[in-house]
Amino acid sequence: MRAILLAAGLGTRLRPITNTIQKCLVEYDKRPLLDIWLYQLSIHGIGPFLVNTHYMPKQVEKYVKASDYTDKVTLSYEGKLLGTAGTLVSNMDFFQNNDGMLIHADNYCISDFSEFIQAHKNRPKRCLMTMMTFPTDDPLSCGIVKLDNEGVVVDYYEKSSSMHGNIANGAVYILSRDFMKIIKSNFKNAIDFSTDIIPNFIGQIYTYENKDYHRDIGTIESYNLSVQYHNSVSTK
Repeated sequence: MRAILLAAGLGTRLRPITNTIQKCLVEYDKRPLLDIWLYQLSIHGIGPFLVNTHYMPKQVEKYVKASDYTDKVTLSYEGKLLGTAGTLVSNMDFFQNNDGMLIHADNYCISDFSEFIQAHKNRPKRCLMTMMTFPTDDPLSCGIVKLDNEGVVVDYYEKSSSMHGNIANGAVYILSRDFMKIIKSNFKNAIDFSTDIIPNFIGQIYTYENKDYHRDIGTIESYNLSVQYHNSVSTK
């Protein structure tokens, strides 16, 4: 299964760290976050990959060329940021009319991706995509989902100021080819996946809970917590 890793953002909330390094390359024991993503996905048979770039693209290019994944990664430079949905729309052909993964690579995520794919294959027939979720300790900073008894999204709250539970959108998705056909036909001008796409598919999004570890590293505090976890376990 092919995967698009979204890695072009400015990482403004992670400054001053991201004043000198691209967010997807912040380090975990001298290992770039993007390397952790590519390793975790590859050991579960996922790939090849498309990685979009914008901020400090030369850093990402240098990493990819020197990495173990150079033959599996295609870089897609965006002179102007297209947005999380815009990048998907612009690179839809990368999936070759098959199901594929869309991943926000500015999260630290350890998960059983083979199990995630199997859950997608076994999703209810009405569902067009599968979203990875995780229990968050900071629900007001996340997209929060409410689920029915089959694990299907029936409500979605994007960074709401009110409490709606703690089941968070992990921003890791498996998209069916039928879903992508709809996006290509009806959402050509979409920019943000969370606000322009997800609300239009309520009742058609299956979920898979990541029971290992998942954290948005958008702030220095959150990044430090993920580093502490990384240092406490072996991921390779």
